[in-house]
Amino acid sequence: MKTRTIALAVGLTALMGSSVALADVQGWLNWRGPAGTGISQEKGLPTSLAAPLWSIKLAGGGTPVIANGKVYALGYDGVGPDLQEVLLCADAETGKKLWEKRFSDYLSDITYDRYAIGSPTVDPETGNVYILTSAGVFACFTADGKPVFQHAMMEELGRLTFTNGRTGAPTILDDLVIVRGITSNWGGDGAAMDRLYAYDKKSGQLVWSCSPGVAPKDNTFGRPIFSWREGKQVFYSGAGDGSLICVNARTGEPLWRYPISAGGMNATVVLYKQGTPDETAICIHADENIDASNAGRMTSVKTASVPKPPPPPAVAGAAAGPPVLDKSNEAWRNDDLAAVSSTPVLVGKNLYQTDKTGYLNCIDVETGKILWKQKFAPDQLHASPTYADGKLYVPFQNGTFCILQPNTTGAKELARTQLAGRCIGAPAVYNGKVFVFSTERLYCFGKKGGAPQAAVTSVGAMKPKAGPTVALQVVPSEVILRPGEKVKLTVRGIDANGFVTETFDASKATYEQYVPPTAKVRALLDAKFENGEIIGGTKSSAGAYQVTVNGFKGIMRGRVLTALPYTENFESFTPTEPDPLDPTAKFAYPPLPWIGARFKFDVRELDGNKVFAKTLDNIAFQRATVFFGHPDEKNYTLEADLMVDGNRRTKSTIGLINQRYYIILSGNADEVEVNSNQERIKVTVPFKVQTKTWYRMKTRVDVNPDGVSGVVRAKVWKKDEAEPAAWTIEVPHKNVHKQGAPGMFGYAPQALFKAYIDNISVKPNG
Repeated sequence: MKTRTIALAVGLTALMGSSVALADVQGWLNWRGPAGTGISQEKGLPTSLAAPLWSIKLAGGGTPVIANGKVYALGYDGVGPDLQEVLLCADAETGKKLWEKRFSDYLSDITYDRYAIGSPTVDPETGNVYILTSAGVFACFTADGKPVFQHAMMEELGRLTFTNGRTGAPTILDDLVIVRGITSNWGGDGAAMDRLYAYDKKSGQLVWSCSPGVAPKDNTFGRPIFSWREGKQVFYSGAGDGSLICVNARTGEPLWRYPISAGGMNATVVLYKQGTPDETAICIHADENIDASNAGRMTSVKTASVPKPPPPPAVAGAAAGPPVLDKSNEAWRNDDLAAVSSTPVLVGKNLYQTDKTGYLNCIDVETGKILWKQKFAPDQLHASPTYADGKLYVPFQNGTFCILQPNTTGAKELARTQLAGRCIGAPAVYNGKVFVFSTERLYCFGKKGGAPQAAVTSVGAMKPKAGPTVALQVVPSEVILRPGEKVKLTVRGIDANGFVTETFDASKATYEQYVPPTAKVRALLDAKFENGEIIGGTKSSAGAYQVTVNGFKGIMRGRVLTALPYTENFESFTPTEPDPLDPTAKFAYPPLPWIGARFKFDVRELDGNKVFAKTLDNIAFQRATVFFGHPDEKNYTLEADLMVDGNRRTKSTIGLINQRYYIILSGNADEVEVNSNQERIKVTVPFKVQTKTWYRMKTRVDVNPDGVSGVVRAKVWKKDEAEPAAWTIEVPHKNVHKQGAPGMFGYAPQALFKAYIDNISVKPNG
């Protein structure tokens, strides 16, 4: 009883603090507003949709955000190879553009213009703006559009893309900014997992990363929602493995997961009795349930539940994942509700949820019973309702935008309009106005002027006094270094709940090379430490260091990526691992610093040479992209020997990546292909590809003097013949990619035939 009383007091303190703490920057700062609930306290909002105050021709699939009189919107415009995502900053009163930043798609699988399915986030302290693009560029800008930092998560962490383009929104928690994605990184993070990454919001340095579940079934863009659990600041979210997860928000430690769906969980979690021992987390999905054959369910889970140990992993040697909850930990479930990613809004004890068939449902949050439902559109996909001034502002998939006034028996329709295009983002409310995106325009409804109410910070902004130090947190927790590059380290103590206790002098810490006991490749990072800085060595390497201060320990890891020229012929590798498909064969694991290589390629003996070979034991990895250079590399020539295998009907494919372009030797098509997302840029030339024949490929990307356009060039010839003078293929691009890590691509259709690469060379353009 004493523990319960203390926990309740902490929760109520957090809630009371959140109701009075004013944010430094005022507005609708993130996808679901000031407290992350989709609710505004403003009055006097529009009841008519007869005509917008203004609109801007910009397509979008997310939510615009508003800060200090400026609206920030992540959208896209252009067609074909010239389509770009756009971070727009405009005057919230007039819609006049103030500045914009443009981002090209690259190396992604996105189809049908599924771009900008995500939202900017504004930091309430600094006013800085954060976005995550469809290609995985995580960027921060000042309110005036000046760059603060940028990460190419695809090339740095192996972030994968998918046809649906789901990106989501960064999330601010005090000094952290959190983003997520399915990544296939290096070392222990080599397996593809839905991961969350917390960066220092000012420096952009990585603080922690989190793998909260098991193998993902889909990418998700659910947003973390913060609360408290046994003195820990936690967040809840749906995950790509179909689970509801609970994670320590200060350290990234997964505390439990509850497997629910056979697909990814995309809707954001809603908390009832937030921060108290009786708290429940409500989640919804539209895929098949793992314990029944029906699809879709809304579930309320008691968050104070004690989890059980995880079951053994399905694959030997794989991570078991965090502890698990089961059905006994549910408060209720409703199998008559299904939503792809539309998030409910909680008003009092009423949950308002749009389902996938276009109904608005009112649900009792304590029982899960549907109190009433009313149809307003043919269907619904991502868009979520927003509640303000006693009304629900609800966009639908078909472009219908409604103002609805809910009551005890239904919802009165106050206004309805048909927007151009489709609506898949939630509305934002600020200063007497409602902002909503469609896949053709950004709209603002309401009157000029207004008197906005002061915004409040969320529950996540409060924290208790830290306890005694039990461990170290090293920032950055993961680093990429060039030879001789120096990065300043921050070494701080944390208590048992993950809160910072003190900051130590990093120059007085001890640094010892560390190899995890479960490591498949026992490799060391070539680096040294001086004056509290880590300094990159000369060798391409990857590994971890254990950091110690006053007996407290922490781990950091990193990679050194050598300067150009760079070569690799794989002759230093010794194949000793047994082949799962051929007991007479052996292989060696890929170079540890390479991103996305693990389980997808390995080193083999072939005709007396060591070569890099596409694996066949897992059909899920029949396509693979690998990066082996620095994301900032540019103006280089990349060469390698390539070989495909197959028969008359089916051949493998192998290729290189130069500055964010695939240059592919396509066995099935008998072509050389240049692409960077096949729906945006795809140019081919005929080229008869013979199996079991080594070819040499040479590629380069040249930026024109205008600094904007450029040309991708490649030539391919049989290895035992002379290099031809002419390029095999030349592809101009109006918005050329100006940088990008060198890499490779392999495709083994149905995991039937291998593809091979050898004698890689990367050197500066001459």
